[in-house]
Amino acid sequence: MPKIFVIGATGGVGARLLPMLKGHEVHALHRRPEQAKALQREGVTPHEGDLMEMGAEDFAAVLRGMDAVVFSAGAAGSGEDRTRTIDGEAPPKLVEAMAREGVRRLILVSAFMDAGRSKGLGEGFELYMACKRRADVAVAASDLDWVILRPGTLIDADGRDAVTAGPAIAYGDTSRGHVAAMIAALIDRPAIGREIIEMTDGDTTVAAALDRLERRPRP
Repeated sequence: MPKIFVIGATGGVGARLLPMLKGHEVHALHRRPEQAKALQREGVTPHEGDLMEMGAEDFAAVLRGMDAVVFSAGAAGSGEDRTRTIDGEAPPKLVEAMAREGVRRLILVSAFMDAGRSKGLGEGFELYMACKRRADVAVAASDLDWVILRPGTLIDADGRDAVTAGPAIAYGDTSRGHVAAMIAALIDRPAIGREIIEMTDGDTTVAAALDRLERRPRP
């Protein structure tokens, strides 16, 4: 049974993802002690840890023996220090730990680079986007079997299995449930690797969207 480690399991995407991973042995990082019981009720093995404090060695300790890692965590506007550490610095540390432990598959939830560009969201948002870019660069430069998933503006909905996805698409909103469904499907699609995928809500099923990506001619 494949072992999957989810970072961000208690967030809006992660909480929707966990029930979709039946048939896998799922482990998850949590920050608060009381979150462990909720994860256990989902059949998930909890591992307590704080992304603000974890280094590569800490990641390596919890990732030992895993087959794939999902990183869907984010600071969610909780301050510049948290944005720098969680969105910008944690993924490169994770990459180092995965390389050390021989864990190959990484699915990183990033951000659609067009997001908020016409809304004047201020320096905090620009810092967030710069940190997401920093993380993307570190992951893409690694030797891991990575997928960087860039959803549009997240909306708190489960979705209806109707998406648009590709290497470059028009900007739009994305249901958190659709992001979770895309992650779950990518875990079981090893043919899709070392790809950046943008996604929004649309009119194509997740399965069909990924079928198209698998068939896309390579350079």
